[in-house]
Amino acid sequence: MRITATFLDEISHDIPHQNWGADEWDLDFRFMKEAGIGMVVLIRCGYRRWQTFPSQVLIREEKCYQPPVDLVELFLRLSTKYGMKFYFGLYDSGRYWEDKDFWTNGSYEREVAINKAVIDEVWNKYGHHSSFAGWYLSQECSRNNGKIVEMFSTLGLYCKQVSGGLPVLISPYIDGKKSISQYTTQTSRDSGISLEDHTSEWEQIFKGIQGSVDIVAFQDGHVEYDELAAFLATNKQLCDKYGLQCWTNSETFDRDMPIKFLPIKWEKLKLKLEIAASVGIENAITFEFSHFMSPQSAYLQAGHLYNRYREYLESDNH
Repeated sequence: MRITATFLDEISHDIPHQNWGADEWDLDFRFMKEAGIGMVVLIRCGYRRWQTFPSQVLIREEKCYQPPVDLVELFLRLSTKYGMKFYFGLYDSGRYWEDKDFWTNGSYEREVAINKAVIDEVWNKYGHHSSFAGWYLSQECSRNNGKIVEMFSTLGLYCKQVSGGLPVLISPYIDGKKSISQYTTQTSRDSGISLEDHTSEWEQIFKGIQGSVDIVAFQDGHVEYDELAAFLATNKQLCDKYGLQCWTNSETFDRDMPIKFLPIKWEKLKLKLEIAASVGIENAITFEFSHFMSPQSAYLQAGHLYNRYREYLESDNH
C-alpha cells in the first residue's frame, strides 16, 4: 500500500504555519514526487477571513483579507512541473462548526451560495491549467446530520457542471473513540459510534450523493487500531455498492498524544496502510505531507518518517 496523494494544508487552522515561499514549495513538490505522490489536494481555499488566492468573491462577501501570494496559481504551476494532479478545495466559513442552527437559519444556504460563486470564479481563473484535475468538498462530516447530503450533492454537481465533469473528492471521518476536539489534551472518550450505526448512516449518505461525488477517503485516525479493519471494510463495501471510489486518508500525524499534533510513529502508519490494503483499498491520500512527512518540515521527526517510508517503498520494490 502506497501513499499516492496528499492534502496541502496552507490555510493553517490548528497546525502551525511554516511560512514557505515559492522555493520551499518547489522543493516540497520534488520530495513528494520522489516518494511516489502524484496528486495534491488543497484542503480549503479559504477559512474564515484567510485565503489562498485573491478571491474577489470572498473579499466582497466574507471580508477576507487580501493574500500576499496567489498560492493556487503556484500550486497549479508546480503540479504541472512535476506531473501531478491538482484538486481544488472549497471555502469553509468556519460557521459550520459554531452555529448550532446552521442547517435551519440560512447559514447553510449562504455557505452553498458563496461556494458556488467561488467555483465559478476559480474555474474562470484557473481552469485552463492542465493540472487542474478535480475538486474537494472541504466540509467534513462523520454522521448523517442536518442537510449534509444536500450540501455534498449540490456542491459536487455544481463543480461537475462548471468544469465539464471533473471528479469530486470528500474526506469524512468516523465518529469513533478518538473523535475529540483538538482544543483539549484528551485523546479519547469512553465510546464512539457503533459499526452498525456508522453503516446505516453512511448507506443513506452514499445513496444521496451518487453522481455528485466520485472519491470517498475516510480519515483513519478516529478509531482504535483494532477497530480500523472493520470500519474500513464497511466503507469499502458501501462505496462499491454505490459506485464510489474508496480511498483511505492515512493520517501522518498522531492522535494518541496530548500534544496536538505531531508526526506519527512509523510503526503506526505502516499498520494503518496494511490494514487498508487488507480490506481491498488500493489508494491512500494523507493529511498531510508537508507538515508531518517532509524532510523540510518544521518538525524534525517528519523527515525521519519520510526516510522510513522511502525505505519501506524500496524494500517493497525488491
